[in-house]
Amino acid sequence: MQRHITGLIAAAAALGMAGTLTACGGTGSDDVTLKLVAADYGDSAANSSQKYWDELAGAYEKDHPGVKVDVDVYNWNVVDAKVKKLVDSGHAPDMAQIGAYSDYAAAGKLYPVGKLLNVPTQADFLPQLSEAGQVNSVQYGMPFAASTRLLFYNKKLFKDAGLTPPTTWAELAADASALKAKGVKIPYALPLGREEAQAETMIWMLSGGAGYTDDVGSYTLDSKQNITTFDWLRDDLVDKGLTGPTAPAKLNRADAFAAFAKGEVGMLNGHPTLMQMAAAKGVDYGTVRLPGPSGPAKSTMGVADWMMAFKQNGHAKETGDFLNYVYSERNVLDFSREYDLLPVTSSASETMSSAAEDKKLWPFLKSLGDSELFPVGNTSWASVSEGIKQEIGSAVSPHGSPAAVLGRLQSEATAAESAE
Repeated sequence: MQRHITGLIAAAAALGMAGTLTACGGTGSDDVTLKLVAADYGDSAANSSQKYWDELAGAYEKDHPGVKVDVDVYNWNVVDAKVKKLVDSGHAPDMAQIGAYSDYAAAGKLYPVGKLLNVPTQADFLPQLSEAGQVNSVQYGMPFAASTRLLFYNKKLFKDAGLTPPTTWAELAADASALKAKGVKIPYALPLGREEAQAETMIWMLSGGAGYTDDVGSYTLDSKQNITTFDWLRDDLVDKGLTGPTAPAKLNRADAFAAFAKGEVGMLNGHPTLMQMAAAKGVDYGTVRLPGPSGPAKSTMGVADWMMAFKQNGHAKETGDFLNYVYSERNVLDFSREYDLLPVTSSASETMSSAAEDKKLWPFLKSLGDSELFPVGNTSWASVSEGIKQEIGSAVSPHGSPAAVLGRLQSEATAAESAE
């Protein structure tokens, strides 16, 4: 989810092996090796996603003689580029679990989900995630992991300053001002650095009552609401010195999370992974819905990462059978619990919502129902997102103009959309 943490990078020597037929156990040419390239959600070798996939593939292979599943896991910073390199060189993997799918779908390189999964498995995806996986009303992207964003706050710092969690923008600014007066280094962390600026931007746009697109999916970056939102961020937070010593345009999400885990941040928007980081450092935190102009925001940002299956190697039957296994309730729950993520299926979500062991994830799970996702079904989203990463931080810089920056981004988005 473009918030991703560093993990184990698998050996690049396997790149050229995508989708080859092998003689597993010497039984002949009918044996198939499925190639999967996946992203790493772990932060060390001990909890690398490579370990998860190796165990899952091993269990599957025991019950499916003649099929081998070969998985390479890469850091989120490089996995999209690794897949692109394979596809561009004519060696597409059978499956890729990465951040976006629509460009490959638009190029005709992916199997429709209906040609892979059985009906119960496909119907089990959460409806808003299934819809986000569609291009021209056909689902090509299978959601793999999801998360939502809530406002995290440091309970000790709030208690020391006599504060309660904010429900409005005015209260957030007042709390940040009080924290600054108490010597808190970063009263509110506003990471608009390129690592995940597109996420923090969308969180605030939703908070202000708008977003990236309108009801029919056309970009509306420079809407009146969005300009008002960034005017407020510039005037009421940044210009008043409430976002810490690092300019928002230079602050990356990973650095903001690390500072929160050190007890240096009063408030920031975060996803479930931050819970692990804060708990590991002994930081007592709370979470609340994102504040809006006059009360809690009506919706928050949701994020989904995607699984897709490439047509090049012709392994639709074997790939579909393996993916039916991947998306069983047990396996979806195991992965979600391992990395503090939200399930992408209704069956696993229902189990998690009533399991005491998952109580810490309930607030995020509850907010998933009314969350909004990036417009990943727009094949222009990759270029639009890149533009946001590069430019949005300047909107809240000293003498920055949100109207000018958002207007420029809108022009670029409109041009990209027209080229689809």
